[in-house]
Amino acid sequence: MITQCILATLALAASASAIVVDDRFDRWDRNQDGRLAPQEIPEALRGNFDRIDRDGDGFIDLEEHLLAVGRPVEAPRSSSIRLVPDVDYAGDGNPRHRLTLAFPLESAVKDPLPIIVYIHGGAWLEGDHRRGVGAIRSLVGTGRFAGASIGYRLSDEAGWPAQIHDCKAAIRWIRANAERLGVNPDKIAVMGHSAGGHLSAMLGLAGAVEDGLEGDVGSHANTSSRVAVAIDFFGPSDLLSMQSQMPENGLIQHDAADSPESRLLRGPLQSKPDLARSASPRFFVDASDPPMLLIHGDQDRLIPIAQSIDLAADLENSGVEHVFVRVIGGGHGGFGDPRIDGTVRRFLLHHLHEDGEAPASAEVGSEK
Repeated sequence: MITQCILATLALAASASAIVVDDRFDRWDRNQDGRLAPQEIPEALRGNFDRIDRDGDGFIDLEEHLLAVGRPVEAPRSSSIRLVPDVDYAGDGNPRHRLTLAFPLESAVKDPLPIIVYIHGGAWLEGDHRRGVGAIRSLVGTGRFAGASIGYRLSDEAGWPAQIHDCKAAIRWIRANAERLGVNPDKIAVMGHSAGGHLSAMLGLAGAVEDGLEGDVGSHANTSSRVAVAIDFFGPSDLLSMQSQMPENGLIQHDAADSPESRLLRGPLQSKPDLARSASPRFFVDASDPPMLLIHGDQDRLIPIAQSIDLAADLENSGVEHVFVRVIGGGHGGFGDPRIDGTVRRFLLHHLHEDGEAPASAEVGSEK
């Protein structure tokens, strides 16, 4: 169990400000991607969706939500977990180089805890490490895992590969500090939605690759950034093929000069094929990769499900242990089927605690 002494030591390195959230936004944001899709809004309130969605992108972000309902209040402390906010994992003062740690108040195991690292989504354009705590709260609350939600530089500050440099630096910081955190450095899991799923897949498949993807962020250059397992919720796997795989009713022109992918690469996507491949997880698949869990809706209008289908095929061909969950009728998140959360939990328990059997690839519905 994490001692009060360790938490106090970490708190000295963290900001003194409290984590501030809007409870309703967090509760409605079922996939914790930092924005609300129409199906995540309570049915009685959906009639106001178009009015609140000021930029007309089909989602309500936190700022749009707050403009409609008022500013957030300080979140009450969870009864089962303890948070350490705003830890500077790079030591450079950049607010994007921060993470929030989460520990159970009571550990359910005697050994150092595995740690689940969450990476937020937001098209590499928006989001914050504070918003990822909700995605790992229930898992940490079981007492069988510690957690961390990490931030990274967004594409308005730095282009690719800064984002993977930052994520790897955060993993290295966690591993270098594992003993005093009370976590197992050999049992680090990564998980994320959308752009966070993409970065989780990159960590899983390129965690041991040093070909320009390590960067010089942080002070633990000789520490491994390899992870034990990776969970990818509907993230891109091959940037160059996304537009050709989009459904007719797709919401994004991925090859456009102002698309999220082009902004990530700092230029039109198709004009930078080598850089795009370096940002595409499927090009890093090999037999040494850790187990992966892929989850994707078959009606996703932002990231086509073919991205996960192709990645699953690559993993299969390379003999990498993996599970692929196809969500029938599912869009870009907002899934309601409890079997999805159950699959995530069984996957983590099996691989990080050697508890129970690994889940199998399956098709599930998008609603409860």
